[in-house]
Amino acid sequence: MVERSDEAPLLFWAEGPAVSAPPPAAEPGSSGSGGRRLGGGWSAAPWDGEGPEEAAGPPRAEAEEDQIVAVFVVTFDPRTGNMVEWCLPQDIDLEGVEFKSMASGSHKIQSDFIYFRKGLCFGLACFANMPVESELERGARMKSVGILSPSYTLLYRYMHFLENQVRHQLEMPGHYSHLEAFYDDKKGVLPDSKGTPSSQQPVHWLPSIHRYMYPEMKITHPAGCMSQFIKFFGEQILVLWKFALLRKRILIFSPPPVGVVCYRVYCCCCLANVSLPGLGGTVPESKPFFYVNVADIEMLETEVSYVACTTEKIFEQKRDLYDVYVDNQNVKTHHEHLQPLLKINNADKEKYRRLNDQRQMLMYSQEVGEDCSSCEEDLFILFFMEQNNRIFQTLMEVSASQDKTLTADHARGMGLDPQGDRSFLMDLLEVYGIDVMLVIDNPCCT
Repeated sequence: MVERSDEAPLLFWAEGPAVSAPPPAAEPGSSGSGGRRLGGGWSAAPWDGEGPEEAAGPPRAEAEEDQIVAVFVVTFDPRTGNMVEWCLPQDIDLEGVEFKSMASGSHKIQSDFIYFRKGLCFGLACFANMPVESELERGARMKSVGILSPSYTLLYRYMHFLENQVRHQLEMPGHYSHLEAFYDDKKGVLPDSKGTPSSQQPVHWLPSIHRYMYPEMKITHPAGCMSQFIKFFGEQILVLWKFALLRKRILIFSPPPVGVVCYRVYCCCCLANVSLPGLGGTVPESKPFFYVNVADIEMLETEVSYVACTTEKIFEQKRDLYDVYVDNQNVKTHHEHLQPLLKINNADKEKYRRLNDQRQMLMYSQEVGEDCSSCEEDLFILFFMEQNNRIFQTLMEVSASQDKTLTADHARGMGLDPQGDRSFLMDLLEVYGIDVMLVIDNPCCT
């Protein structure tokens, strides 16, 4: 059973690697928003955003602009299905958004929120389902109110606003003045797709963790989503960690609600944090696609690495679209050479035990008042980042040595099981193009 505390905001520090914000040169023409803090000039407007709360947080390491490139309302019509009812700007391409912002199966639930990707942008939509005494609407009115932005890391700021607005749209359909005012204040500039891939630098998921992450997050949710992610999967988190580090195509299935599953997509990408410079320039990026449906099949066919979630069971049959399929806590793969990675070995158990020990120590320190600055999110993120750094630092040192020989002692020093993680290490060397010779015996041949 997933705890309610899974419903945590996405943290703004982990910028999606597949999309970059508009270049600084475009700032003067971006409707004058400049480096204004969230809430500036907006307090008199009719919405319940988190401006005042954000203003109480620490100063930013960099200016964070409002970059809302579209606002829209999606409705379910009993005769024609999902449709975009209203949007700004009116000429923006929203094809497919009507399905991304209202997940398949949503008619069975009262409310949900959905993160998704649309072209170069990311979206957040809040869905609500209200019973009505109307034969025309077949007893239920369903709508989603959503936004698009070049970055998903700031979208959670507007969650409360979108929740209020979808309720407003259900109760007073056709009244868009609040959404119009919101868009006029927050509108940004679409990123220029021309030349973006060549000019974009690789992102190694290197956040500024301590100084900027938690004051805002704690306002809306004390526990955060990473700790709940790990509690949900238990030791299986180490299996997901290996697949994430290998940049595999990971698809997570769950029936609605899909909001908490979008957080699992995000957290899964975070497991692969590496802060060593110059690593993996040719390695495919781990792209968080969040919610996908059958309309995304053609796009997914071209991807070599991604993490996504879906509510559509038919995806399980389309094995050419994914490497790893996650159904609830069940992680599986149909690739024979990846099967060994599904087994929890002694080194994995030791890492999980150490992770829990550190968590207990942190909770005790907080309880007795010795540590009020750290939290579980820090602990989990840094735990995997340090683990990844240790692995790649060792591999690069061996690669730079004269004999380039990776031994069982090296594996143990990296926190890996020389035998149980042999296939993982072999895949890791291949994916990251690291030139070392693995001399650990294959247990099948001894």
